[in-house]
Amino acid sequence: MSSVDAAVSPRPVGARRGLVWNRQLGSELRLIFGRRRNLAMLVLVTAIPVFIGVAVKMSTPRPGEGPPFIGALTGNGLFLAFTALAVCLPVFLPLAIAVVAGDAVAGEAGAGTLRGLLTIPVSRTRLLMVKSVGVLVFLAAAVLLVTVAGLITGAVLFGTHGVTLLSGDTVSIGNGLARSAAVATYVFVDLVGLAAIGLFFSTLTEVPVGAMAATVVTVIAFALMDSVPQLGGLRTVLLTHHWLDFSELLRSSPDIQSLLGWSLLPLAYAAIFFTAAWARITTADVTG
Repeated sequence: MSSVDAAVSPRPVGARRGLVWNRQLGSELRLIFGRRRNLAMLVLVTAIPVFIGVAVKMSTPRPGEGPPFIGALTGNGLFLAFTALAVCLPVFLPLAIAVVAGDAVAGEAGAGTLRGLLTIPVSRTRLLMVKSVGVLVFLAAAVLLVTVAGLITGAVLFGTHGVTLLSGDTVSIGNGLARSAAVATYVFVDLVGLAAIGLFFSTLTEVPVGAMAATVVTVIAFALMDSVPQLGGLRTVLLTHHWLDFSELLRSSPDIQSLLGWSLLPLAYAAIFFTAAWARITTADVTG
């Protein structure tokens, strides 16, 4: 059932507004997780930690080679989750988010269902909120799958025991798992800003592929600018600048203040672009 179907379903007399919200959100989640391309993206990001783990098991990497944390894999399988997140964060997770966020509104417009959805009437603000929550749930699922697949594959291939942190201290398995959850949360927050950017582009067009491409190009542009030292302090406000700084959580005494400061940047992007998406969807003439 599409978002339109959920909105036009007969509403029981006296039904609470929360029931309508739940019905629309449930329909949106079924739409997102029922699309084959979205499921394919989830399968891809889940397979990456398995591939990395098998590759490392078959051939021990030399010091300094490969992605971050890969040298610590043979010592403890928990580091496979961190390695997989470091590999997925620059490319695969942004691609997955671009696909879903770019399709959120543009897909409805391209399919011709957006006009019907908005003339029922359905609040445009509520529509955007449902779409946003759907994208964030998909983002959380993608990050969770990478983390869990990394933890399980790492435990099977390399075992788990006391975790030696980057600072040289050794912590318990429980502490290591807690840090894994914290790293996954940091990565999720990192990508919230990108999800809002993709949602904004999705309100500008009726062609989902265009919104997806614009979101991917934005990530590439941020990454390219971040690699230019001559930009100096400007690099610190780029969305991608602190993406891999979750390594701070793998030290005995993480700098929590810095971590919170770094997390505010993607949240600021999210606030700006969600507001822009709201302004666009609430004022634009819908033709699709």
